[in-house]
Amino acid sequence: MEVVFLTFILVLSVFLGFELISKVPATLHTPLMSGANAISGITLAGAFLGAGAVDSQLGTWLGTAAVTLASINVVGGYLVTDRMLGMFKSKREVGK
Repeated sequence: MEVVFLTFILVLSVFLGFELISKVPATLHTPLMSGANAISGITLAGAFLGAGAVDSQLGTWLGTAAVTLASINVVGGYLVTDRMLGMFKSKREVGK
């Protein structure tokens, strides 16, 4: 019964996420991207805890992989957000 319940929650969250994201206007994309970067920062903190809290070598390797992937996600997200915000600057501000 638990597998059916968890599958139902997964399918419902995928459907709800798709419906919500498809309704977001382009002007709100940058603030949402910044919020997603903050959540990725929390994921990075959890990955650090996971990498250091295990005694097995496999757990340490998986934790290190989680730290690496979360770091790539955070840095890439901030670079994309910075580039998008740069598109809204006037030509005079960019030339300074």
